[in-house]
Amino acid sequence: MRKHLIAANWKMYKTPTETQSFLHTFLPLVKDQTGIEIAIFPPFIDLATALHSVKGSEIQVGAQTMHFAEEGAFTGEISAAMLVALGVTHVILGHSERRQYFAETDDTVNRKLVAALKHRLIPIVCVGEHEEQRESGMTEEVLRRQISLAIHQIDATRLRPMIIAYEPIWAIGTGKTATPAIAAEAHLMIRSEVSRLVGRHFADSLRILYGGSVKPENAAALCSQPEIDGALVGGASLDPNSLAAIVKAGVSS
Repeated sequence: MRKHLIAANWKMYKTPTETQSFLHTFLPLVKDQTGIEIAIFPPFIDLATALHSVKGSEIQVGAQTMHFAEEGAFTGEISAAMLVALGVTHVILGHSERRQYFAETDDTVNRKLVAALKHRLIPIVCVGEHEEQRESGMTEEVLRRQISLAIHQIDATRLRPMIIAYEPIWAIGTGKTATPAIAAEAHLMIRSEVSRLVGRHFADSLRILYGGSVKPENAAALCSQPEIDGALVGGASLDPNSLAAIVKAGVSS
């Protein structure tokens, strides 16, 4: 059985004080929710506050990105080793906004994945197609390419902690959401490609999250699909009651 994960990507929102306030409200709302994992991904400046606030709970804290280098003259960047030293357990790699606005490529995602695995971080590798690519029938081609390049020359035994998040770019921040059937079909494509590249046993155990305008209203329908193992939640994760409702939907699915 693949345990569901609800991952809250706060993007560029919340100060440390707001992070503390959010978690003070959120933790009691989910304290009785078992059988599901929860991870919060705040901005870098909030990581220490988040880690302190969740101490004693089962909630994990991750970073929204990282650099692939161990150290160096990379102003503004954070390394995997720095995240681990802080106590971070997860990291998001290759989010569509990082690809769109910060020139991240499949090659840099691969290099970041290597670094994350080396330092025993749990990487969430994001893949997904643009609206024009979907309309042109290129969804499968795009997903296969992104996956194959992301895990290029990484041994299957090292890949075990990896999680993949399918985020149809046309559904991020637009209010549009892939139907459960459309999302499940894309997840099946991803699992099939991973099976082809790494083997069926690994693919069957791989967790694949859905990310694209996930809300309390649609979370249960999405998470109830056998191929969907949870959600990468953006805007709806900024409110503690909204995120708690999504967590509960993930548990009941």
